[in-house]
Amino acid sequence: MTINGWIQILLYCGILVLLVKPLGGYMHRVFTGDRSLLSPVLGPVERGLYRLAGTGDQEQHWTGYAAAMLLFNLAGFLALYFLQRLQGGLPYNPAGMSAVEPGLAFNTAASFMTNTNWQNYGGESTMSYLVQMAGLTVQNFLSAATGIAIAMALIRGFARASGKSIGNFWVDMTRATLYVLLPLCVVLTLVYVWLGMPQTLGAYVDATTLEGAQQTIAVGPVASQIAIKMLGTNGGGFFNANAAHPFENPDAISNLIQMLSIFAISAALTNVFGRMVGNQRQGWAILAAMGALFIAGVAVCYWAEAAGNPLVHALGIDGGNMEGKETRFGIALSALFAVITTAASCGAVNAMHDSFTALGGMIPLINMQLGEVIVGGVGAGFYGILMFILIAVFVAGLMVGRTPEYLGKKIEAKEVKMAMLAILCLPLAMLIFTAIAVVLPSAVASIANGGPHGFSEILYAYTSAAANNGSAFGGLTGNTPWYNITLGLGMLIGRFLVIIPALAIAGSLAAKKTVPASAGTFPTDGPLFVGLLVGVIVIVGGLTFFPALAVGPIVEHLAAIHGQTF
Repeated sequence: MTINGWIQILLYCGILVLLVKPLGGYMHRVFTGDRSLLSPVLGPVERGLYRLAGTGDQEQHWTGYAAAMLLFNLAGFLALYFLQRLQGGLPYNPAGMSAVEPGLAFNTAASFMTNTNWQNYGGESTMSYLVQMAGLTVQNFLSAATGIAIAMALIRGFARASGKSIGNFWVDMTRATLYVLLPLCVVLTLVYVWLGMPQTLGAYVDATTLEGAQQTIAVGPVASQIAIKMLGTNGGGFFNANAAHPFENPDAISNLIQMLSIFAISAALTNVFGRMVGNQRQGWAILAAMGALFIAGVAVCYWAEAAGNPLVHALGIDGGNMEGKETRFGIALSALFAVITTAASCGAVNAMHDSFTALGGMIPLINMQLGEVIVGGVGAGFYGILMFILIAVFVAGLMVGRTPEYLGKKIEAKEVKMAMLAILCLPLAMLIFTAIAVVLPSAVASIANGGPHGFSEILYAYTSAAANNGSAFGGLTGNTPWYNITLGLGMLIGRFLVIIPALAIAGSLAAKKTVPASAGTFPTDGPLFVGLLVGVIVIVGGLTFFPALAVGPIVEHLAAIHGQTF
């Protein structure tokens, strides 16, 4: 590790913290219906969309909110599926891409609809411009807006008292897209084009290399997709190499902007929460817990990659691990990007995680296995960490023999059961599918490495799917019937078996009265609560996943120390 590397990491953290309050204040005004900077321009558009769709802005009970969300996402899934299946006969297909095979189309539709963006295909060799724009990019917006909407519904559950509604799904979706995602993406797209990203509907470019060979260079509407890919924590790359490709991530400036984009909205939602419950310290306490876990992950990953591979050192070659990394980013920014993209449910990569050291690759795994609540995906990370907060205050209540409370709301058996369901559905999908895959010959045949690393490739795939992350170790051939179907199912489980309990909790809390704080109330805006929350997250994740981690990265690390390979 170097001082320069840590300066870059701390600079990133400092800029991010500075963005939290202004972006949080803007989003608070948007979702409370107050006048914002863009209201004069977008207000008439918003009202026109309600009239056109016939939805109105009447608030919904949590069951109505959930039904609207499920139907909307089902429609998006079907539209993307059939767009892929009909690709061969549709326009804006200069490379003549054929229809996408049914299993892969199912996997991709589930992936982009759930904000996972796992890709069992190479973007530039499989999807036409039309599918990239009208299918994948549209779902990048809508899946991100869905996450923000669910977060806002749950925040209202804590902020309201004796209410029967938690907002209107159509209004939240419209405002998230119209006022937050679209304007920011327009600006980011222009910046990315200025930095050198392609943005064209023209055909692929043919070039002659210095050796005289002919080369086809894939281009397309790249910049617009990368903007929402990062801002919406989607992660699906236009190109197969994702953010390691120079057309998707040209230089250190674009790399910094992309890393900031991944965390910006999710971090700002903590400030929105604090504003809506009337105590901004509550939001800062949540962000502090997220930050503590994030810095710990960055430190371990950066140390592991900077220390390098013991097997390589045994050959007399010193230095850090640069395998699978771009020289324009180096070890520090590659490790930082890996932790950011897996702490959020983004999944974009600027280095190949399969080439990380055993312990360096373990950190992205742990980030996802904790439920991606370390800032997390847009909306998803925030409603995910609120599940852990309910468990934390429940534990605190047990320790003092008092009914748990959070922000004046009594946390009772129903809320705790729903929170545990949301938390435990992730390891259920991750570990059961992994257990089956490691004994299924056709599934084992897809791994590129034997031994513990091969096990980690399978575990990483199902962890990434259920956590709605989308990144991959890179050594697994996922485009098979088994992986296309089971990974798709894992994505659906990880998305909707968290959202439905979260909405049920929102409805339950909104209906409760607010209890005034007393001398016995556990303070949830100070260091003690931050420590408790971090401890609960780590313990729950550690107890659930440590055996699997011990079989994979830890065994691989110990073997490398002793000079053994598999």
